[in-house]
Amino acid sequence: MKPKAQKSTCTVLQVGPMPLYLEVPLHQEFNVHRLPDGGRQEFLATKAEHVNIAFTTSTVGVDGRLMRALPNLQAVINFGVGVDKTDVQTANELGILVSNTPDVLTDCVADVAVGLLIDVARGISAADRFIRRGDWAQGAYPLGMRVSGKRVGILGLGRIGLAIAGRLEGFGAHIAYHGRNRVVDVTYPWYDSLAELAQNSDFLIVAVSSSPATTGIVSREVLDALGPRGYLINISRGAVVDEDALVEALVQKRIAGAGLDVFAHEPHVPKELATLENVVLTPHLGSGTTETRQDMAELSLENLRKFVIDGTLITPFG
Repeated sequence: MKPKAQKSTCTVLQVGPMPLYLEVPLHQEFNVHRLPDGGRQEFLATKAEHVNIAFTTSTVGVDGRLMRALPNLQAVINFGVGVDKTDVQTANELGILVSNTPDVLTDCVADVAVGLLIDVARGISAADRFIRRGDWAQGAYPLGMRVSGKRVGILGLGRIGLAIAGRLEGFGAHIAYHGRNRVVDVTYPWYDSLAELAQNSDFLIVAVSSSPATTGIVSREVLDALGPRGYLINISRGAVVDEDALVEALVQKRIAGAGLDVFAHEPHVPKELATLENVVLTPHLGSGTTETRQDMAELSLENLRKFVIDGTLITPFG
């Protein structure tokens, strides 16, 4: 009988709930404590000094207060590409390394972006409801907008933005983008003004990373520039868009519609959005496929293993 592998001597703090396909191997391979929801101070009083690594998810993260309460914390391993819930600035100040899981979710998130675009332009989800209500017997469904050959502006031409652009080239889309800097080896037009990009787009796709610098960057001004024939697609983070301004623009029909996979206060979604036929809503399912989540889990575990072995990360953030 093969002997059981010895657990690592490093102590890992699990911050927040995790799917079983990640939590089970994590606890099998490492010495793990769960940070309790209640009695946190009592827990930290006895366990804090033993913790070397925090393991968390992009929806929970590790804040600066917790980092400072763990005097021997050396790394934060993140299950997910977004680190907006983790205080990266404090981590940098304290010399704590942070990892995330880029690349492995790029294709699935890009697929969702294109799916939302087609859905909201052609009214596929709304047409499904139209049939289910029995409305077809009373008349034809309203006309939608052609997708092929349209102008698509992409906010953030990183891994995911480029994957979205590649897919939309198959639709003959005219692609342009906005970011802090031009992207090397890309022929798409670059706009130094997001409002100007929006003004020259039929669809504006938000694929930029969430950070203090991008919070609310899709503002009322940008939405007004997109205009009553323009659609917004967001697969980034809800905080990147001024959600109050977006709801107002949709209700007042100052933009044509939206496809939204992310929201400012998840899982809470503005109730006005649920009443609009020109809005497609999905519950942050960009990376939500079995294959991608397994790949994300394995990459986060590989980051943890790598750090335990030699103090480095496979995919460090930043």
